[in-house]
Amino acid sequence: MHRPFPRIHVITDSLDVVRGVAGISDVAVQIRVKSSDAAAYELAVAAVGICRPAGTTVLVNDSLGVALAAGADGVHLGADDLPVAAARRVAGPDLVIGATCRTTEAARAAVAAGADYLGVGPAFHTSTKDGLPPPLGPAAIAAVADAVPGIPVLAIGGITAERVPLLAVHGVAAVSAFTADPKGAVAEFLAVLP
Repeated sequence: MHRPFPRIHVITDSLDVVRGVAGISDVAVQIRVKSSDAAAYELAVAAVGICRPAGTTVLVNDSLGVALAAGADGVHLGADDLPVAAARRVAGPDLVIGATCRTTEAARAAVAAGADYLGVGPAFHTSTKDGLPPPLGPAAIAAVADAVPGIPVLAIGGITAERVPLLAVHGVAAVSAFTADPKGAVAEFLAVLP
């Protein structure tokens, strides 16, 4: 990315949340819709329409095709999604590609394959997503971040403003933290991020 990489990633399937955080400095929006690519595309197009004029980065979770079709700034790929190297071949050099990692080896491999940033977690226990492995905890997340110097690492999973000071990472990503009061939650996170 040409501008500094956002430290707060708001993961949502709500345009109300997108509107609430669009234009706030140091924030990116990640569109995550699990129901269908068609629904994800519709929401991503609307989010790009809101965020692009405001200067807010828009990423799409899980689907490179939806990200490209919607004109988003990037994609975040999970462990079961398209491999990073394949996504980079299709997307070219300019699309932001994030990858989910849990180990130092996976982090180095993702960066070598072309990932621009990493999401690492779950950091703490969370009920937002089913079937997650046990929480990594701050020390394991710090080890992953240390393994890829210069690459933004975002902690995800059970992220609250109270827990942010425990994390030695570039930034954080969260879902439920932003549902009730998106703008207020961003302010809380910005106040505690280094």
